Amino acid sequence: MILCIAEKPSVARDIAKVLGANVAKQGYLEGNGYCVTWTFGHFCTLKEPHDYKPYLKAWNLIYLPIIPEPFGIKLIENPGVEKQFKTIEKLVADCESVINCGDAGQEGELIQRWVLQKAKCKKPIKRLWISSLTEEAIKEGFANLKPAEDYQNLYLAGNARAIGDWLLGINATRLFTKKFGANKTVLSVGRVQTPTLAMIVQRQKEMDSFSTEEYWELKTKYRDVIFNASIDRLKSKEKAEKGLDYLKKHDFEIISFEIKEGKEKNPRLFDLTALQVEANKKFGYSAENTLKYIQSLYEKKHTTYPRVDTTYLSESLHPKIKGILESMKHYRELTAPLLSQPIPKSKIVFDDAKVTDHHAIIPTEIPPSSNLSREEKLIYDLVAKRFIAVFYPECKISNTLVEGQVGTIPFKTSGRQILELGWREVYVKDKKEEPEKRDKDEEQTIPEFKQGEKGAHLPLIHQGKTSPPKAYTEATLLRAMETAGKQVDDEELRELMKNSGIGRPSTRANIIETLFRRKYIERKKKNIIATSTGVQLIDTIDDELLKSPELTGEWEFKLRKIERGEYDAGTFKNELIEMVTALTKKVINQKSMVFSHVEEIVTKEVKEAVPRKSTAIIWENENCPKCKESELIKGKTAIGCGNFKGCGFKIPFQQFGKNLTEKQIHDLIIKGKTSRLKGFTEHPENVMVGILRLTKDFNIELKTD
Repeated sequence: MILCIAEKPSVARDIAKVLGANVAKQGYLEGNGYCVTWTFGHFCTLKEPHDYKPYLKAWNLIYLPIIPEPFGIKLIENPGVEKQFKTIEKLVADCESVINCGDAGQEGELIQRWVLQKAKCKKPIKRLWISSLTEEAIKEGFANLKPAEDYQNLYLAGNARAIGDWLLGINATRLFTKKFGANKTVLSVGRVQTPTLAMIVQRQKEMDSFSTEEYWELKTKYRDVIFNASIDRLKSKEKAEKGLDYLKKHDFEIISFEIKEGKEKNPRLFDLTALQVEANKKFGYSAENTLKYIQSLYEKKHTTYPRVDTTYLSESLHPKIKGILESMKHYRELTAPLLSQPIPKSKIVFDDAKVTDHHAIIPTEIPPSSNLSREEKLIYDLVAKRFIAVFYPECKISNTLVEGQVGTIPFKTSGRQILELGWREVYVKDKKEEPEKRDKDEEQTIPEFKQGEKGAHLPLIHQGKTSPPKAYTEATLLRAMETAGKQVDDEELRELMKNSGIGRPSTRANIIETLFRRKYIERKKKNIIATSTGVQLIDTIDDELLKSPELTGEWEFKLRKIERGEYDAGTFKNELIEMVTALTKKVINQKSMVFSHVEEIVTKEVKEAVPRKSTAIIWENENCPKCKESELIKGKTAIGCGNFKGCGFKIPFQQFGKNLTEKQIHDLIIKGKTSRLKGFTEHPENVMVGILRLTKDFNIELKTD
């Protein structure tokens, strides 16, 4: 028997269907010589300090730095996880070989490797590596299984990342909390979250310290075109009025008139960060929600793997592009011009040298059905139109530059007209941008001028105020994380800087949400603002290693090199150990300050913020007791079968007038009955106290014993 392990039940079902493993068992599917089982995300985690030595449960400076040797892993404390792991453990022991069908990325590789390591797997392992979940992609992936050894460096990089985050997170958080945390405040410090917060705080300080200044500019209107004086802004109204008087005494003269035709490059395909940026700009979606929507589209087979950091496609995909475009029936008006001729194979789109684990996010041959949410439809539309747009011709534009003069004062203006829409044709019917977002030069139609022509003009004064730096939005913060805090507008340069950005595309959304949860940042409309707590924390950390986006970017660059086999994971770990050791010594000897904000209260019994044992029920881990094929899902009013239309099984939260907890429903499904309950107010026989039981017909009855 060959064991396949997927990262979630829905993916396992897709794989099982292709393999012919159609017999549902408890925690896996079986058939045709295969068993297909699943995790549901992380099953294992690095051990906590007290797992190594019980006394490390107490937060005390004398125990720092904590450096386990070696690092160990443990199963996450969750009944659903523990139950499913026992199934995996037994299947690993019984199988002949294993196929790792985990998410095809660094995190997915780490999740599966840790599970197999915990299950003491000694069996031969192959790797399924696919970029979409369509039947064709799965079949192709199984026809081209890779040796697990090919992904060893990917695992080492993921493991090194986890160890690095543990070393810095555990030690620095305890260090700063015990040294500076007043009123039992927990000061959370992390390898990625702290430099991200530092960028937001720095921007906040720039905004707070900004002094607005008034200025005056000279302009004039000649032949219905506004010209701007090519001189420095004037600092006083008196100077501006003198300039205005001077302009009124002279005619306007055209010095030069130049029209240059050019091309506007097509936009690039989406990587995850670019998609999150676009969705935040257009729809105001958070990075976390955009990831959720595109992940759902991937699992529904409508788009390819989303957690990517490249905007290119592999050259081998070129023959498949026509088929994808043909399948996009809803966009036939836009795809028709492309399908009437050969699809271009441009290096701007197809480049194997710039594709790593996966290619850019594109649609699959399976068009969306009508059951998508509004948000999913909008995200799909972004991906679909971008995919179409990259194959259109470039947009042809005309740039006009006019220089003039009034007396001795030079003036100029410019304009930009679109001559041929090219790829912009794809977006013609989209909602128009707000007027203030449009290019001002594009608003002005410029007639033809002749050099040397003169005439009367209408001079004027424009009064303005200097503006402070803009607060980060999620879109601009994601871009700043991608480029380690540097302002980079050029797409090609930004592409080159991705290897040294802060975090990875798949983790940035979670980092931002973590800062929100810890009250270090807050939203004001679309803007992200540092709270006083966040500012205090960054002011407390007197160490550039922890706060610098560039230095954190260097760590990311080394992790990428580990992934490519160009840097030793052990060396990376030793460098972090040296850094943590030096940091500990420095901070302990530092003069104490008071951090006054109470963010988390540590209980009297336990002097550390110990993660609570999870009591959340993961319904996706439980097969429907009736059909035994689909997993259970949680709805607004009931827990029911994922295939409710076909199966019909559900248990409403309200039974006989009493609202049940998820735990009570879980007992009812797993044990067949609940504990003794009271509060039933609507039973036909006026039974107020009793035990709910699940009958053989999967109905619910209330019994007094």
